[in-house]
Amino acid sequence: MGDGFQFLDILLLGAIAGFIALRLRAVLGQRTGHEQKRRRPGPADKDGAAKDGESAEDNVVALPRRDASDAAGLAADPAQEAILAPLRAVDPDFDAAEFVGGAKAAYEMVVTAFAAGDKDTLRPLLSREVFNDFAGAIDDRAKRGEHMETTFVGLRGAAITETQVNNRIAEVTVKFESELISVTKDAQGHVIGGHANSVDQVTDIWTFARDTRSRDPNWTLIATSAPN
Repeated sequence: MGDGFQFLDILLLGAIAGFIALRLRAVLGQRTGHEQKRRRPGPADKDGAAKDGESAEDNVVALPRRDASDAAGLAADPAQEAILAPLRAVDPDFDAAEFVGGAKAAYEMVVTAFAAGDKDTLRPLLSREVFNDFAGAIDDRAKRGEHMETTFVGLRGAAITETQVNNRIAEVTVKFESELISVTKDAQGHVIGGHANSVDQVTDIWTFARDTRSRDPNWTLIATSAPN
């Protein structure tokens, strides 16, 4: 993907106010108060996320590689091609299937890292603003002595729902449908939210960004939200 971003309907009893919902509908969005309209990434976002002298190489999930690939299967879907058109205009070799595969890996890594309070793993994957939100939520949780125990059951689906390019900054929005088990415990180890035997159906909408002028093939998570 522990205690990120359904990165609304079932509240975590006594859990982090304003940040955590039992159904993890926005694991790394709602829980950190970061579910407003998507922010436009700036060129400094990725650099800012990897500050403090820490190496990001071990944790970075490269979404698509920069080589050409066979997209014949996707080309048969006019609706998908229409969604990809803005991005393909600046990156004709964009491989949607490979991107989604990388996005799935990033999703699980971020969800589990947030639940475990693992900032080192989160830092290179998130924009500076998103990282600061998640880090703040992790710190608040630690101050209360609370922790989450989260099991990532699996992904039921992941699909690109939108792409756009602004000043050569490409954005790709992905809808994830996952299954998670989450329990929140207080400082004494008492369960204050969630059910160890209950699998929650989670829907998250995440937006990744990349400067198409850069040789760096990696994408950064710039926004998370839950469906309206």
